[in-house]
Amino acid sequence: MGWPGIVFLGLVVGLAGWWRHPLRRVASKPFGRIWAAGPVGILAAMLTKMLGNLTGAFHDGDSLEWLASALLALVAVTVTIGLAARRRPDGST
Repeated sequence: MGWPGIVFLGLVVGLAGWWRHPLRRVASKPFGRIWAAGPVGILAAMLTKMLGNLTGAFHDGDSLEWLASALLALVAVTVTIGLAARRRPDGST
């Protein structure tokens, strides 16, 4: 799987993770929004591919690359939405 596949996988997992997260309705602006979930998923999937290529953990196209990219993207979106839901709407902590 090349870079376009990683970007697409990160986007799809990011948007699906945002849609299925139970706290998405109480998440405050701006990081709880759908437009933030897509890029977070993409960045996490790209980071997984880069780290995997640097360490030699998987070669391009292996199923481990798909699994690791999808799981890290899902974790990153979950953490982002969860942290955004903890923020108060007035911006104070």
